[in-house]
Amino acid sequence: MSAPSFPTPDPAAADETGTARADLAAKLRALAHPARLAMLETLAGQERCVCGEIVRALPLAQSTVSQHLKVLLDAGLIRGRTEGQRSSYCLDKAALDALAEEIDALFKALRRPSGCCTPGAPEQR
Repeated sequence: MSAPSFPTPDPAAADETGTARADLAAKLRALAHPARLAMLETLAGQERCVCGEIVRALPLAQSTVSQHLKVLLDAGLIRGRTEGQRSSYCLDKAALDALAEEIDALFKALRRPSGCCTPGAPEQR
């Protein structure tokens, strides 16, 4: 009996998939902290927000807020600009919409019936 033949994966497609997964994981890591979620909620309530307003809204030191803002900036979830000594930030609504679509697609793919663990299917160990 010969070994089963599997299609050879396309390295370019694998790279794209891996890059997309890494990008999604980075964005999800950025969301995985309560302070960063609170910052996004604070920004959602305003068109533009200076860093000082975010600091006043949260029980965190300014340096901690700045570190969290950097994570959100690096993940592409917010945009920022500096004017003199003042920094202002806003949500990147297009990036957040795209992230919501990515998460939705991920969960749709995860919910596809596989025949395993469905009601009435025999339990496997």
